Amino acid sequence: MKLLIFGPQGSGKGTYASRLSPQLGIPHISTGDLFRDNMKRGTELGKFAKSYIDRGELVPDEVTVKMLKERLAQEDAQRGFILDGYPRNKPQAEVLDGMTGIDAVINLQVPDEILIARISARVQCRAAGHIYNLLTLKPKVSGKCDQDGSELYQRADDTPEAIKKRLATYHEQSAPLLNHYRKKGLVMDFEIKEMAIPPETVVAKILQALKGLKR
Repeated sequence: MKLLIFGPQGSGKGTYASRLSPQLGIPHISTGDLFRDNMKRGTELGKFAKSYIDRGELVPDEVTVKMLKERLAQEDAQRGFILDGYPRNKPQAEVLDGMTGIDAVINLQVPDEILIARISARVQCRAAGHIYNLLTLKPKVSGKCDQDGSELYQRADDTPEAIKKRLATYHEQSAPLLNHYRKKGLVMDFEIKEMAIPPETVVAKILQALKGLKR
């Protein structure tokens, strides 16, 4: 089963994908993780991507595509995958169409006011970037990471003003992208209207919807 998971920042894409992955027996492939892994291993693609990231520039699409092709060719992705973070626009979707077929698109629909509240309450640890939320996923000790004890802090771009700008960009880019997949009949919409809905509840709804797909 080859799946895409879409949703704005703070919608829970990574949370739901990481829970769906073991239940479906397919890997969760995040383009953000691909960048970090290649940079950590010092691959040529990783070094090239890092040179752009260090300058605060967007990594060229062709670099992302090469990393993605290598990952999709690995053995664990032959039965399928949950792709998170790609494509981000219609041209990227057309490139992906040429690489592989897609069985369904999981589209998470969350009101902006909930997203702003969620992201504004997000903090992460300085050591490894473990993420917490002061509304929905609090650390056991205030201001300290449960896993490594390092200090928790809020990113400068997680203020309400910055979040609104990012959401506006997402909505502008996602509309034509989702239309691309709606025309193919692949989009499954999941409305999330509660601030702290248990992840298991959303995952159960997604699994139920996926049962109707042909393998």
